[in-house]
This record gives sequence, structure tokens and C-alpha cells, in this order.
Amino acid sequence: MKRKDKPKTGEIRIRSEQVLAKGWATFQRVSFEIAPHDGAARSLTREVQDHGHGVVVLPFDRERRTVLLVRQFRIAAHLAGHDGWLLEACAGLIEGEETFEDAIRREAKEELGYRLHDLAPAFNLFSSPGSLTERMMLFTARYGPDDKVAGGGGADGEGEDIEVVEVGLEAATAMLASGQIVDAKTAVLLLHLMLIWGPG
Repeated sequence: MKRKDKPKTGEIRIRSEQVLAKGWATFQRVSFEIAPHDGAARSLTREVQDHGHGVVVLPFDRERRTVLLVRQFRIAAHLAGHDGWLLEACAGLIEGEETFEDAIRREAKEELGYRLHDLAPAFNLFSSPGSLTERMMLFTARYGPDDKVAGGGGADGEGEDIEVVEVGLEAATAMLASGQIVDAKTAVLLLHLMLIWGPG
């Protein structure tokens, strides 16, 4: 006899959600039932992290063909065998009722010390959908030498040690090809800019 509550093909049924830890992020264990397209329903359990949604921006000076990046230490990358010092596009989490645009302008001032112009949405992507609920809104923006308005380096009280790095677009793309840039969101935006503006 078939179970009456067996999910239909493609259907997902959450059976239980257990909070394992709650701090900067919430970790929970989720048990669910899924009916793949082969029709054989399976029960699975996964651990999921929820720390909210994020924004990313790659500012670009079209006249000088430069981009602004940040270098900072990432403990997860360090634990995975990298030295942990990653060169990345400016990014952060949305706070409270901020819009995507408000959040990225705040992050740009805190991390880069620059005022941005012509924010342009590029992509809205899951950052790591196997274990994170986070979606990241990726932007490009325009900046110039006269748009420096603060020191940058990160927000006071957050323990950030951020170095602002200005580099040519072609040089940054070469760093991606050589493995010097290994951050996925940064790679996406660099390749996006190269598609838009092309080689210099």
C-alpha cells in the first residue's frame, strides 16, 4: 500500500527544523522528504546556515580602467588551506530595513572610503546554496579619484582589517586567471565588466 503522504514528483516536504546554534548566524538541522524525478521518494537531513542576505559592488573608473578591491583575512578560507588573505569586491550584509542600494553605499564608505555613482544591478545569486540561505545582490558602480570621502578600512568596532586596493581591470582579470583572486563573487563581477567594456 502506498503512503498517502508521499510527496509528488519534484515536491519538497519539510519534516523538522532544529536550531543547533544561534549567534552571528543561525545553524539549523533540517529533515525533509523529496521526490526526485525518478519517483523514488527519499528522506534527507542537512545542516543550513542563515546569516541574512548580502550586497557586493565592484566600482569601476572607466577613464583610467581601474577597479577598487579590498584585501582582508577570511578564516574559512584559511581553514580550507589558503593563507586566508583574499582580494575581493566590497561586500557586506543588509542591516535592518536597508535597501540593497543603501547597504552597498554604506559598505563602500566603510570599507573603501569612496562615494559611488551610477549603481547598476548585475546579478542576484545564491552564494552557496548547498548550505547557506544567503542571496547576494551584485552591483557595478562608477567612481573617480575625487570620490574619496573617508579612510575606509572597515567599520569601527567590527574588528575589520581591510586594505583598499586599486588595480587595473586587465590586471585584476589576470590575477583571476593566475589564481591570485579566488573569491567567486569577485570573479563574477570582473568577468561581467570585461564583457561590458572589453579589453583596453
